[in-house]
Amino acid sequence: MDFNVKKLASDAGVFFTRAVQFTEEKFGQAEKTELDAHFENLLSRADGTKNWTEKILHQTEVLLQPNPSARVEEFLYEKLDRKIPSRVTNGELLGQYMTEAANDFGPSSPYGQTLIKVGETQKRLGIAERDFIHSSSINFLTPLRNFLEGDWRTISKERRILQNRRLDLDACKARLKKAKAAEAKAAAEHELRVAQTEFDRQAEVTRLLLEGISSTHVNHLRCLHEFAEAQATYYAQCYQYMVDLQKQLGSSKGEVFPSTFVGNPEAVSPPLSTSPPAATISLLQAVSPNPVDGTLNPAEVKPPASGTRKAKVLYDYEAADSTELGLRADELITVYSLPGMDPDWLVGERGNQKGKVPVTYLELLS
Repeated sequence: MDFNVKKLASDAGVFFTRAVQFTEEKFGQAEKTELDAHFENLLSRADGTKNWTEKILHQTEVLLQPNPSARVEEFLYEKLDRKIPSRVTNGELLGQYMTEAANDFGPSSPYGQTLIKVGETQKRLGIAERDFIHSSSINFLTPLRNFLEGDWRTISKERRILQNRRLDLDACKARLKKAKAAEAKAAAEHELRVAQTEFDRQAEVTRLLLEGISSTHVNHLRCLHEFAEAQATYYAQCYQYMVDLQKQLGSSKGEVFPSTFVGNPEAVSPPLSTSPPAATISLLQAVSPNPVDGTLNPAEVKPPASGTRKAKVLYDYEAADSTELGLRADELITVYSLPGMDPDWLVGERGNQKGKVPVTYLELLS
């Protein structure tokens, strides 16, 4: 019991001495041991690393999980060391609703068939998103958290110890200046030597930890590469899924909307008037000797006096019917648009061959 009381008294005395020293330094009434410029630069670099890591971590979490309530729930599961329940992504849920709607409307109807096709693609997009989130969480977010909750806590602890050692050192210097008697000076000099030794030892420990920030940057750089690769893979998957969907929808477009295939695709419902819109008339007159049937006759298409462009084909495309032009990846063709034409399509020419081509399969060069 006496030992504990003495220790508490000693600790209280040390705390009081440090508090006095710190207060006097703030008011300019006591000298302060300054760290060298290299050490200060290490401290500044470490603080910057910690602050930016926190911001990047938080914003990446927002990117991967925009729902704040879901983020809080996942945080609590993680802190409680419990497995985070698997979530259905918005894309998967949308795909499920579309499939259920198709079954209700009739899966063999044109609308039902299209709902099924689009719904399956939404499910694939949702699964790709879930894989991307999982990969990014393991390979990018976890290393950032490990730094903040591991290395940075150790650095912060050692920095606090260094601050205390410095206050002890400066307090000893102040006592030595005030000492008058020889015996008091000798005791103060001994305390100063001990305080200086402890300060130097702690400064070296802290310096080594701060220099380790360079290794942290290297590790985070590797993780950043993995995050970018995962993101590129995810977006490439999404793009390919949508290209595949466009092929499926494009191949059935003429069957579903035969009278509006080369006109405005938004004109799904029959017009109230018995005569077609003016834009449709001008387009049909330009591309077909018989504007009534609404089909593209490639042989009759006349390129405009200006506005033709070269285009590079990005992907193979199989023509759905005689109105379209089949494409092969990396070939160059001439393309142009006609008045009232669907903006998702262009007229393409390859030698004597002509036909409609989808814009998404092209890279316009000039």
